[in-house]
Amino acid sequence: MKAFTKHTGTLAIINRENIDTDQIISKEHLKSIKKTGYEKALFSDWRYDDEGKPNPSFELNWPQYAKATILVTGNNFGCGSSREHAVWAIIQYGFAAVIAPRIERNGNTIPGFADIFKNNSSKNGLLTIELSQEEVNRIIQIATHKQDVQVTIDLTQQSITFNTEKPQSFSFKIDASTKNKLLEGLDDIGRTEKFADTITTFETKHNTYL
Repeated sequence: MKAFTKHTGTLAIINRENIDTDQIISKEHLKSIKKTGYEKALFSDWRYDDEGKPNPSFELNWPQYAKATILVTGNNFGCGSSREHAVWAIIQYGFAAVIAPRIERNGNTIPGFADIFKNNSSKNGLLTIELSQEEVNRIIQIATHKQDVQVTIDLTQQSITFNTEKPQSFSFKIDASTKNKLLEGLDDIGRTEKFADTITTFETKHNTYL
């Protein structure tokens, strides 16, 4: 997978909570086991009308989001069934990162992302960033006021910076293991292959009858 160190792009905002994996990529697009060709399937039920034409009311069809590479969305993104295709579709569409808020509700904290989606993202090079609801609201406010503003995400520094006349920055937390995986551009298989010599040595010495 492609390493993520620093990325600069513009934002697209789909400010909806509980977007599940079936909405990200619906079941009719899951027939292939290949990892390519899913960009047109992303949010297909929302992006296209009954005739297969772009739905002008859906956010990603708005002209200001045509070249966006960072998605800002609502709480509990990627919930629902487990399907890695959802992550593939987001990446192949052109998004490098997704930002979502955690929220406090009835004394409980609801994460910005569903666990399985978050894990699948880290295995495919998609950076998921969780912020507070207040921070995401502020990001939406800034982006709405200046729609073409460039935003830089620096994974090493764990920062999001709006490249405005007076730069505005937000910091984010990320699991150290996930951060290293993304910085190195290595999925689970790639990380295992780093220890190929050690594995070979072990297999040579290991008693296969045990």
